[in-house]
Amino acid sequence: MMVPLDEANKLSFNRRISDGDTVIVYERHDSMRAVTVSPGSDLQNRFGVFKHSDWIGKPFGSKVFSTKGGFVFLLAPTPELWTLVLSHRTQILYLPDISFVVSYLELVPGCVVLESGTGSGSLSTSLARAVAPSGHLFTFDFHEQRASSARTDFERNGLSNLITVSVRDIQGEGFPKEHEGCVDAVFLDLPQPWLAVPSASRCLKPDAVLCSFSPCIEQVQHTCETLRSSFTDIRTFEVLVRSYEIKEHRFAKSVSEEDGSPVGPPPQKRKQSTLPANKSEQAESNFSVMAKPCSTARGHTGYLTFARLTVLSK
Repeated sequence: MMVPLDEANKLSFNRRISDGDTVIVYERHDSMRAVTVSPGSDLQNRFGVFKHSDWIGKPFGSKVFSTKGGFVFLLAPTPELWTLVLSHRTQILYLPDISFVVSYLELVPGCVVLESGTGSGSLSTSLARAVAPSGHLFTFDFHEQRASSARTDFERNGLSNLITVSVRDIQGEGFPKEHEGCVDAVFLDLPQPWLAVPSASRCLKPDAVLCSFSPCIEQVQHTCETLRSSFTDIRTFEVLVRSYEIKEHRFAKSVSEEDGSPVGPPPQKRKQSTLPANKSEQAESNFSVMAKPCSTARGHTGYLTFARLTVLSK
């Protein structure tokens, strides 16, 4: 469970794996999968066969071995890891954008948040953790099948007490009136977010923050024009992150390095070399840690526009 709760709605994370739990099976940084633990089942991959029954009772983070000696790690399904393994029903937000949204919306435990649309639920899980244990996320999607799939994922990850999923066309109908004046933050991921701005402004508490995610700058411009009537401190960001791959690299240690010379002898013509042929070819294998930019670094995902609801003085 991502944010396990007891009956009193207090955090009580169970660090040991139980029957029915969702586990992130980690092979390497770019190879992970979500698995539901079930006695009698097993997982087969390139490292061998792993029996689920061997996982039960082990703490999350355990290194477990297959029948032929290969190993994987069993990790808890945090929102960060879930974003990397979930089924993509729509375009999703990734960790750089998600962390920026959670921070800029000023979310703390106890906040009430409105989200539209739900999509694949990538952001929803992080919003729920941010407002736990006493807050709540109300998320809406106009597509009934997507909403149903998201609801199933939230139940699977123990978030049902924190998230309510509803089917509703927010662009056409706006948010339900029951939320007016009692919401701490609103997040919009819609083709035409400006259509939902008037409804969002009625739902937000004074001085609360709205965020709109859009992939195109033309959407941002239109949304900002609409926001000016009721919001202030309007800002737009594009979050770009450069990832690096850390690897051990093997290199040959030359004879001059063995003698303590950091540079080595000056260049010489081959015929003038005084080193024995067999010694000049000696080399010792060493390791060095190298960092290089990932070749698959993610570029533009979208624009994040934030605005604060204006407080009307009387």
